[in-house]
Amino acid sequence: MRTGWFFGRFCSFFSHFFEKLPSFVAMRRLLTRIINRVLLDASVTPAMTGAEAEIHTEGRRKLVVGLGNPGMEGTRHSVGMAVLGALAARLGVADRWHGDRHVSGEVILSEVQQTRLVLLRPRLLMNVNGVSVAKAAGKYGIRPEDILLVHDELDKPLGKIAIKHGGSARGHNGVRSCVDCLQTDVMLRLRVGIGRPSGKTSVERHVLSRFSSAEQKVLESVLVQSVDLLISQLSQQDSPSAPSSPAGGRAAAAAAQRKQKEEKGGLL
Repeated sequence: MRTGWFFGRFCSFFSHFFEKLPSFVAMRRLLTRIINRVLLDASVTPAMTGAEAEIHTEGRRKLVVGLGNPGMEGTRHSVGMAVLGALAARLGVADRWHGDRHVSGEVILSEVQQTRLVLLRPRLLMNVNGVSVAKAAGKYGIRPEDILLVHDELDKPLGKIAIKHGGSARGHNGVRSCVDCLQTDVMLRLRVGIGRPSGKTSVERHVLSRFSSAEQKVLESVLVQSVDLLISQLSQQDSPSAPSSPAGGRAAAAAAQRKQKEEKGGLL
């Protein structure tokens, strides 16, 4: 009897204690933000020469990023890197990847029509990919609204892709890191479906696993479609840019559209 009472008090105490602590997810997000800040504050913008300097000349500039984990390019979570590799191959520059320690990633400089491109594969873990993206944007003078993130999407089945114009990270840690480091959510995103896990497989195990042989055949088609869509997006003429604001991608875009209509008399 005494043992049962003691055990009950013990459980009650620890239950109350842990209720007072921040949730594990909240603590992990806070820690990730701190790491983002520390890595960004430690960065130094290098002097540029040759092709790196040329990209700052007049004209359109875009940064295309394949989010993922270094050394795990064949996994579902790094499908963005696979798409970027396919884009580089389509552009005939797949042999030009080179490491750039100043942006903590691998880079290719290329062009699509009159648009100068910087292709980036971060060499940091997914949760801090945004550090690499922010460094590259700073080095090459590219605005957040001219950045296109390519990443995996749990809420879409394998074989489905979609363009998303800004908005929340929707639980994707790599996108969340980019939003945090760039202090805005206006970045265009190509979401590549990988589907949710079946049975008792955890999400973490699912996203870090490799595609099966049957899924690889579907992935081949996905890569082709993704590159087609990327080139189409990159070839479009610039529209009036929406102002960048922290966590305000959709609101900024809507405001820009309203202003356009007002100037054309659409709301008069």
